[in-house]
Amino acid sequence: MGVYSHSERNIRRALITGIRGFTGRYLAAELKAAGYRVFGTARRLEPGVEDVYAVDILDSRALKDVVKKVQPDVVAHLAGVSSILDCDPEIIYRTNIIGTRNVLEALASSDALPKAVLLSSSANIYGNTVADYLDESVEPEPTNDYSVSKLAMEYMARLWMDTLPIVIARPFNYTGVGQAANFLLPKIIDHFRRAEREIELGNLDVIRDYVDVRTVASVYRRLIEVSPAGETVNVCSSQAYSFSDILAMVSQIAGYEITVKVNPALIRANEVMRLVGSNAKLQRLVGNVSPIPLSETLRWMFSEAVA
Repeated sequence: MGVYSHSERNIRRALITGIRGFTGRYLAAELKAAGYRVFGTARRLEPGVEDVYAVDILDSRALKDVVKKVQPDVVAHLAGVSSILDCDPEIIYRTNIIGTRNVLEALASSDALPKAVLLSSSANIYGNTVADYLDESVEPEPTNDYSVSKLAMEYMARLWMDTLPIVIARPFNYTGVGQAANFLLPKIIDHFRRAEREIELGNLDVIRDYVDVRTVASVYRRLIEVSPAGETVNVCSSQAYSFSDILAMVSQIAGYEITVKVNPALIRANEVMRLVGSNAKLQRLVGNVSPIPLSETLRWMFSEAVA
């Protein structure tokens, strides 16, 4: 176990699993700005990075060692398979369910329990539910292995709610600088950045609720600070965007229009056609949330790409 001076221990300590991932980097910056000393786990270390441990969340013993060393006051569990684009079912289920169980077991066996534990789930658990705006009371209807694994993770987490102050976040689609290019919006931005005249997309009729990753990081920090133990909450903008809306915004930013071709190979089976959330509960829990407009997010992504 690590030994810390009195002054060091007075600084709030946060542990982020998956700290080197897309969301983890933004949440780390958000928590540092709020005065936390931020620790994290990653599958591989980067040179010169302090307070990050190379740990696979499927390694329960290594996780327990990290928790003992860090003694976190708050925890954000972000590590896991993060998208339906990852298609190996065994990896999806083992990582998202068993990996999360390992994290909770490590925290529950710690000498000092954290004051808040945020688990990142997904709005994909709602599936093709017929509702204009999905709130947390809507019955889940997952349509693929990824969303099933996230819903199963939520149920498994209930086994630990008597011991740990767990809040489950269900983020809707979100994006920003640094997101992998195989996600839709970075793909569109990249095509415009390279001045491509055509782009191949899948189903053009889907409607999504997009949030800026910086908004997500801010909301996660606020949920951690409020720590509404036992709650499940949507993280969303409550704004509906079609593909045509997005293409129009990026066309205006880039100064030209692109030709869209539908590629049947890119159309997913059991595609969720509309996924737009209600953030009423979120605002009750943390106060006013003012999501960054999607047009600003897209301009940020385009500007960073061409810098």
